[in-house]
Amino acid sequence: MNDGSQIKVLFFSVFREITGKDEWGLSGYDGSVTLRVILERTFDEYPGLKEWQGKMLCAVNCEYADENTEVKSGDEVALMPPVQGG
Repeated sequence: MNDGSQIKVLFFSVFREITGKDEWGLSGYDGSVTLRVILERTFDEYPGLKEWQGKMLCAVNCEYADENTEVKSGDEVALMPPVQGG
């Protein structure tokens, strides 16, 4: 559960398989950081995601975001593989 003092990272689809988790909580961010910082920390924790860098879709609080988007304590970051049609 996110108590507001963490940044919650949600993993979707194949990212759940890579990480073995639905979500991951990051703490230690009192102010704001960029999504890039969150991604770097996530790649350090889950190296299997690194190959998806630049291809994954990211959202902060349900809004699509790029690596320069500001993320604050209490925010929710969603990481999703690219959408594929069929």
